[in-house]
Amino acid sequence: MRPALDGGGAQSHARNMQVHLIGELGAGKTTLVRAVLRALGHTQRVRSPTYTLVEPYTIENAGGAPLSVYHFDLYRFADPAEWEDAGFREYFDTGALCLIEWPQRAGGMLGVPDLWIDLEVDGEGRKLTARAMPCPMLIKPFRSIESAATAPHRWRRRQILRAGASTLLLGLAVPRIAHAASVLGVRVWPARDYTRVTIESDQPLQNSQKLLQEPHRLVVDLDGLDLDQTLKDLVAKITPNDPQIQSVRVGQFQPHVVRMVFDLKGSVKPQVFTLTPVGSYKYRLVFDLYPAVPPDPLMELLAQTQRKEEALEQQTVPGATLSGPAFAMPSPSDGTTGRDALAGIAPQGGSRVSPNDSSDAFFQRFAQGGAPPSPSRGGSAPKLTRVPPSQSGTIRLLTVAIDPGHGGEDSGAIGRGGTYEKHVALDIGKRLRAKIDAQPNMRAMMTRDADFFVPLAVRVQKARRVDADLFVSIHADAFTTPEARGSSVFALSERGATSAAARWIAQKENASDKIGGVDFKTRDVTLTRALFDMSTTAQIRDSLKYGNYVLREIGGINKLHKGSVEQAGFAVLKAPDIPSILVETAFISNPDEERQLNSEAYRDQMADAILKGIKRYFAANPPLSKNRMA
Repeated sequence: MRPALDGGGAQSHARNMQVHLIGELGAGKTTLVRAVLRALGHTQRVRSPTYTLVEPYTIENAGGAPLSVYHFDLYRFADPAEWEDAGFREYFDTGALCLIEWPQRAGGMLGVPDLWIDLEVDGEGRKLTARAMPCPMLIKPFRSIESAATAPHRWRRRQILRAGASTLLLGLAVPRIAHAASVLGVRVWPARDYTRVTIESDQPLQNSQKLLQEPHRLVVDLDGLDLDQTLKDLVAKITPNDPQIQSVRVGQFQPHVVRMVFDLKGSVKPQVFTLTPVGSYKYRLVFDLYPAVPPDPLMELLAQTQRKEEALEQQTVPGATLSGPAFAMPSPSDGTTGRDALAGIAPQGGSRVSPNDSSDAFFQRFAQGGAPPSPSRGGSAPKLTRVPPSQSGTIRLLTVAIDPGHGGEDSGAIGRGGTYEKHVALDIGKRLRAKIDAQPNMRAMMTRDADFFVPLAVRVQKARRVDADLFVSIHADAFTTPEARGSSVFALSERGATSAAARWIAQKENASDKIGGVDFKTRDVTLTRALFDMSTTAQIRDSLKYGNYVLREIGGINKLHKGSVEQAGFAVLKAPDIPSILVETAFISNPDEERQLNSEAYRDQMADAILKGIKRYFAANPPLSKNRMA
């Protein structure tokens, strides 16, 4: 094989090339690299980079300069940002051949490879598929690989190595044979925050784009592509209520070049990037269209507060406003308990505060600016005392950040009956928001209010932007077996998970950025790490208290998976100054609980239970005074 490779110029073509090796554990990626290095002329030991992350090699070339080869294994990376921190980028600027196992662990930071190789276990043999970029080439598996599964065992491994190495090196030597890519799907996710357009294909798509003004348009050319019905379907996927896109036109601009023209409703800041295969997705070309002036969650919350003030001013109870004179609660010396005093006050919506819920008295008394009243045994009628304007102040509004998990490209778990976790979480989140907003002294902010993806760090940043008092992330559990059932509440852990199941669930939820799609090249890594590295000791302590109140209420409507708040390293719970919990409402992978999650009554009960837990936590742990926002 070596003389043939020398004659084919494989070493020359291999310089400054990047090869991605895709396949599950045991698929044979490292074995293939060993065969390639041997074929290129390396005669020394080939070590696995499982623990070292990268192994360097220098291969002498009689006809020219030596060839440098770097063999990477990124399996141990838990966050794509670790690739950036490891300082590996310089290896790709030396003219070397870079062979990368588990490239998906680096997110989109590696960019588009020159050669992509997929290894799959096929019986007792292996199936190898290779594609060369940038002008994609599909190299069909060699006949020797196809026949390997039926060949005697002593030949199968040797045939795979020879055919695999030859396939890889053939791709290095002749990487520019054209082959049109296939588009597997197009999806549009409109939202006020941004609109995402995703084009999924079997190969990376080469593209160029330009932004035009008067009128606002985004012109995109897709190279190496022929117009088909899937691309034509993009036109019908643009809805009238899309905040960013008015319409789209798609056509064959040149041979093997498809042009898309997005007619925009205003000025946008586009972000365009490619996502490598992950989960059930193949390659995804992503267009994120952000409005030139992005919505500010704080300003939206202030507008919501003003609307609530106007609504409260129309209530029959005088003075129950957010910024005007307020009623003073009777002091314990009056012989009246806070619960008695509040029993006759109708909050927004007209329903009376239940005298059976002692947390309401404590909660509303604090919200009006004072300390929670101490219960006493007095039984006199309620006495409401008008506070002079000079003594009254703005009511202290308590802000709860609601985070419906997943969204957009990230569907979350999917039940056997086809129920999507992202839809369940959003519906329960909206119900909880309505219930919180119905409280006279509370308000809610949602990290997403529609079906679109929000990166984990952005969810935390949104909550901090509005100075939230509490944060609750809503999910629906899934496990590898359908027998698992029950609701759970989780808090952050700095010292590892409290159980193997908690660790597994945290890893699944933390994978949201990879599946939902984050452009790691434009992400502010410094800001994200600074946020997550801040001390969270006090936050964890308060989160456990908060979680216990919520867990107790949820236990009244569903079986608990575990009777205590569990802990794990959930990225979305890492706001250092906001008590934060993650609620797994039920196991969507359990057929009975999936039916529960599809019940409007159960979703409403779950929202009620979370609200009751929140109110009980506030009653027992009044938050410190903050700058009041009227």
